Amino acid sequence: MKNFRYFILFSLMMVFAASCEKGLDPINSVSPGPDTEAPTIVFNNPADGGIIRIGEDQTTVTLILTAADDIEISSVVVQLDGTQIASYNSFKDYRRAVLKVAYDNLADGDHTLTATVTDKADKTVSSSINFKKYTVTPYVPLEGEVLYMGFEGTFTDAISGIVPGVSGTPTYGDGKLGQAYQGAADSYLTFPAATLTTTKEFSAAFWMKINSTPDRAGILTLSAEDVTNPGFPGVQNLRTSGFRFFREASGARQVMKDNVGNGTGETWNDGGQVDPATGEWFHLAFTISETTSSIYINGELARESPMAAPVDWTGCDVLSIMSGVPRFTEWSHISDQSLLDELHMFNRVLTIEEIQGFYNTK
Repeated sequence: MKNFRYFILFSLMMVFAASCEKGLDPINSVSPGPDTEAPTIVFNNPADGGIIRIGEDQTTVTLILTAADDIEISSVVVQLDGTQIASYNSFKDYRRAVLKVAYDNLADGDHTLTATVTDKADKTVSSSINFKKYTVTPYVPLEGEVLYMGFEGTFTDAISGIVPGVSGTPTYGDGKLGQAYQGAADSYLTFPAATLTTTKEFSAAFWMKINSTPDRAGILTLSAEDVTNPGFPGVQNLRTSGFRFFREASGARQVMKDNVGNGTGETWNDGGQVDPATGEWFHLAFTISETTSSIYINGELARESPMAAPVDWTGCDVLSIMSGVPRFTEWSHISDQSLLDELHMFNRVLTIEEIQGFYNTK
């Protein structure tokens, strides 16, 4: 009887296995077809025109690229500045290979990275990119310096380590030194303003290559929210606290201006003019003491205006960089599409000698 039960159980298992097998498609090899496409190369790190930054205590740079083919990769050869630094002829995924090439002691400066990919049909493709490598040293703030942005591939403040809010699509362009912030429509950066609002005196110094379109824009603004315009939703123009540094057209030229609120009133400084048509970089600086607003262009005093009272910081909590948005918009002082580089901000008044030092730095 026991043997009979085993026989019945075995028979049922065989029937079940047979019924399951009927529902499965057989596994058959499929020809990949003809190799019609040339292989492709994508450089992941660095990108063309990019910058690699490593700390002083680092020695190894990792270069990353992706090679692909419609059928099968045969080989990849990688060169740096004309010298072969890696080669591959075996791949886990024969159609796509992400390759990481570690290179020691790469010198600072300009470099060319080249990759050559060959597929099984002997179709070969070569591609090259150019990039820069910098060794980054920790930034040491100057006296009273509370924000520094060099825009070398990052918007992070080098002093606080704070990453700003990024609105829109700002990018990087060729700077006065290295790379620069490249403005775009509806684009700007925002920082919390706490480090700037601890004193009644402050300064800023920076380089700009001005795009005169639009014909006016906010550059550095630190204003309070304006809740006094119920009939104009979204309009912000409260000028009795904080400051606003901006530009406006005067014919073909641009006038660099600032406005400072003292709690009950405001001080205007109509600054000086620059000509964007020259295509030059202009060094701009402004200082706010308890009694005077001063604007400097290319190391020289352009204009100063007496202040009836020191700046008032009531309600000022957001610093906008390269726009008047969100707090200074009524006269269309919106996003600046210019280039901005080497931005320094201080909680004290800079001397003219210090400003000329920034201007003369090459």
